[in-house]
Amino acid sequence: MNNKSMETATVGGGCFWCTEAVFQEVKGIKEVVSGYTGGTAPGKPTYREICSGLTGHAEVVQVIFDPSVISYDDILLIFMTTHDPTTLNRQGADAGTQYRSVIYYHNEVQEKKARAIINELQNVYDKPIVTEISPLGTFYEAEEYHQDYYKNNSEQGYCQVVINPKLAKLRKLHADKLL
Repeated sequence: MNNKSMETATVGGGCFWCTEAVFQEVKGIKEVVSGYTGGTAPGKPTYREICSGLTGHAEVVQVIFDPSVISYDDILLIFMTTHDPTTLNRQGADAGTQYRSVIYYHNEVQEKKARAIINELQNVYDKPIVTEISPLGTFYEAEEYHQDYYKNNSEQGYCQVVINPKLAKLRKLHADKLL
């Protein structure tokens, strides 16, 4: 993969450990970086500050991908179908604005595609999709122990109970796009 041809998508669908684990199994993904964006706190926020819910940041991942292998549209489809985009500020037991469903767009094309995908998928869900679509602000990389979390901790309880079912759903719905 040539770095010059890479693109970046930034999404948040609850805990970034889950979203990171999903995209690490997809063909054409060069890197997935867990982090924070969308808040107003000055300086680089810490995980503890994010968890307070007071900074306004969301837990997100930046997905660096090769668009000749996987499209931005496919990344959004995978994202939207591996978390619940109909729950406001919550995914499972994780509750708070830091766990909101959100797509941060990097340019106008991404914004238009995000809106189109949400409109297209709305009829698949019984409840309204509440996924936020916002311009990307400053992205802060999360602390090192959050990177590759599932790969490094797959036997941990949270990984077994929360992440494994998301990966099973990914494998069922998007088998043709996996490594």
